[in-house]
Amino acid sequence: MITLSPLRWGKPYESLDFTDVVHFDTGEPIAKIGNVGGGIVGRDMKQAHKAREALLQLSTDDLIEKCKQAAVLFETSDLQVGDSMQSVDQFVHQQSASTGLPEHMCRSNMMKNSFVLSHMDQILNCLTRGLDLSIFSRGYGEEGRGVTVSYQAQTPILGAVLPNNSPGVHTLWLPAIPLQIGLALKPGSQEPWTPYRMVSAFIQAGVPAEAFGLYPGGHDSGGAIMTKAPRSMIFGSAQTVAQHAGNPRVQAHGPGFSKILIGDDVVDDWEDFLDVMVESVLSNSGRSCINCSGIWASRHTKEIAAAIARRIGPVNVSPPSDPDAQLAAFTVPAMATGTYSMVQQDLAESGVTDMTAEFGEKLIERDHCAYLRPMVVHADSPDRGVASKEYMFPFVSVVECPQAEMLRRIGPTLVGTVLTADEAFVHAAGGCIEIDRVNIGPIPTNRLNWLQPHEGNIIDFLFRSRAYQMADLPVKAAT
Repeated sequence: MITLSPLRWGKPYESLDFTDVVHFDTGEPIAKIGNVGGGIVGRDMKQAHKAREALLQLSTDDLIEKCKQAAVLFETSDLQVGDSMQSVDQFVHQQSASTGLPEHMCRSNMMKNSFVLSHMDQILNCLTRGLDLSIFSRGYGEEGRGVTVSYQAQTPILGAVLPNNSPGVHTLWLPAIPLQIGLALKPGSQEPWTPYRMVSAFIQAGVPAEAFGLYPGGHDSGGAIMTKAPRSMIFGSAQTVAQHAGNPRVQAHGPGFSKILIGDDVVDDWEDFLDVMVESVLSNSGRSCINCSGIWASRHTKEIAAAIARRIGPVNVSPPSDPDAQLAAFTVPAMATGTYSMVQQDLAESGVTDMTAEFGEKLIERDHCAYLRPMVVHADSPDRGVASKEYMFPFVSVVECPQAEMLRRIGPTLVGTVLTADEAFVHAAGGCIEIDRVNIGPIPTNRLNWLQPHEGNIIDFLFRSRAYQMADLPVKAAT
């Protein structure tokens, strides 16, 4: 059985406290992971400056090339992970076994992470608006039009308290390394695999090991990262996001409440967009913040809901090795039962209809896990509570709402796909401050353009733009 040890700025640490990582369906241990407490994390944060100093010994161009090498290693090679060599197939199997994600979804998320690493030069070129990356190393430089610009690093490291629900979110912290910012990561208790394998790939590619800290443990280790790191990411519920609202030190990632808005000019042809809607709801078992949780239209909403229900309602539980499996398990059964109870409360409200009722039981309980099968509900008004809900399984509410009211009633929306050729509606959607990512046209909400920022530009988070003026100094006279 593989053992994963904490990593303290590149040095493995022999923990005295271990937690088993278990198979989601059988409950059998598949790995053990050493834990550290908040005290150790706090002590290590005092040495965080050394992580950036180590990375500054390499140019950003060198680090970008090492990112590309790490991408190949991560996706194709046997790597040292914990006390064992791990093949790609073992990684996929272990990740699936502990998270409940079907294996083909694990491979898909692996490819997302690899893609970001292998295209890091293009991604940073976009995120920096084409600036010379040496400016971020030196702190100042020539913008290209006779103007000096300055970007000051706000932290030597990026801390992150990582989730268990979807390995694809790890793309968000990968750009820190080529920006010469170290990493202090608390791996998810059920999904330690991606950060451990990714860090191994980085080190194998030649990135200084001193740049990395891996701190598995309880809430105190995550809390220490959040309080001691000048910049950190956290992933969680809407309550987690609200807790950190307005804190410039923390970038909180929570539910996406992503939506599809269908304009009046195309709603009569809604069937043309059915594939877009189904993919947006069902991909990655509905676990991502970029999955569609709401489809809004002024008319045909019951027809739209019924058509989606016919497509995804019959989806049932399959073994994780099934290449066609569409559902991920809830590794904590109480999360599934609690979620289903909340859905039942939503359905009790007048004006809300379960369009997937005819496709059988939705809650599938097993000894060590549970599943929720896809659900489509119809809401006859945005006033219904379900219109503002998001759940961690394939769930979507189809909401009837006049087009003129949509943009002021949709609420926070990470991805908004707007189906219309109406220029006025397109312009209004572009100006809607509730939508973070705007897709105009039939683009599924789950398809990201990695050359665009996702939930905030990491450059703006890690660096501060400031004024930087330099006078021509007089030459001292020879004596």
